[in-house]
Amino acid sequence: MTSRSAQRQRRQRRVRKKINGTTNRPRLSVFRSNKHISAQIIDDENGRTVVAASTSEADMRGATTSNKEAATKVGQLLAERAQAAGVQSVVFDRGGNKYHGRVAALADAAREAGLKF
Repeated sequence: MTSRSAQRQRRQRRVRKKINGTTNRPRLSVFRSNKHISAQIIDDENGRTVVAASTSEADMRGATTSNKEAATKVGQLLAERAQAAGVQSVVFDRGGNKYHGRVAALADAAREAGLKF
């Protein structure tokens, strides 16, 4: 019997084999914990993070950080920072999680704020 985290890591590796971020179209990677959610836009060719946003940042810690509203705020903030950095289009990496709940809320908010994926 494999644990839930081991199963998630297997899904994550399987997805990462297919998804690769380029300079023109970097990868939007989502990490979800029980308490926080964070996302970063990564250029895999150069091995650098272009922009990042998280509920663990100082200005996001005031309210609850583990619900859909917090994920929506992170998605909007990430899209604003990405557009300021000149990123218009990304490849979405759900990080082995289901596209549901907080992960979907973050993605929808990023799309509404102007990111294309």
